[in-house]
Amino acid sequence: MTTAVITGATHGLGRLVALDLARRGFDLGVVARSAAKVDELRAAIGLGVTVTAFVADLSSLREVRRAADAVDAHYDRVDVLVNNAGIHAFSPRLTADGLPEMTAVNYLAPWALTNALRAKLIASSARVVTVASEASRQARGIDPATALTTASHYGRTKLMDIMFSQELARRLAGTGVTSNCCDPGFNTTGLGRELPFAGVLEKVLHAVRIGDPARGASIITRLATDPAFEGVTGGYFSVRDAKPLRCPEPGRDEAVQRALWEATEELLARLDVAG
Repeated sequence: MTTAVITGATHGLGRLVALDLARRGFDLGVVARSAAKVDELRAAIGLGVTVTAFVADLSSLREVRRAADAVDAHYDRVDVLVNNAGIHAFSPRLTADGLPEMTAVNYLAPWALTNALRAKLIASSARVVTVASEASRQARGIDPATALTTASHYGRTKLMDIMFSQELARRLAGTGVTSNCCDPGFNTTGLGRELPFAGVLEKVLHAVRIGDPARGASIITRLATDPAFEGVTGGYFSVRDAKPLRCPEPGRDEAVQRALWEATEELLARLDVAG
């Protein structure tokens, strides 16, 4: 059995990736807030593929850890982990843990999920794919000591995803696990869901063929399955022909990436949700 675990697979890019992986013969573990939405995905996939729901609110690190433990117990191996789920909030909110919501969902949740599954990923020589964004270039700076607990804009959370992916690659070097991230480009799916006019705008952009989500999903699937990426790790790739990109300058230095990793470890240990 070949297994892929994916977050954010019930809508948007993640749903397209899940459908593609199912066509390629992967059984799917879907970490999602709604079991009913996973049922809808399962119906769309049809027979022949096992789709298992792991229900969790990714803004809660305790729920993330509980879902990770359930995934670990359920599967003998995890061949692919796709950290896709994310939110783009237009007003700052705090989670039940007292953390900025975008930081919790976009960065801390994938960090915690991946770290909790570390042994299973190593045993499976897995591919880890984390979805970042071109918005990471908007981050003007990052202080690992404060980045996790102070209000952060979307671009900075996506910069932290790149930093996490590249530091993970270094920490798992030689284990057989690969860790890569990508910029899926501009996609209309789920565009600004909190804005009252988002639905109308999305329809207009679809009509003029701007922001085709199938294109954005393709780079995620390529990193997860393409033989050309076998053994490739530590990369950040563009939707444009899988072109290699550099991590934006505020988070490019290995020492800064290491400091953010260590600050994250300390925070999760304080919250008692560390792997």
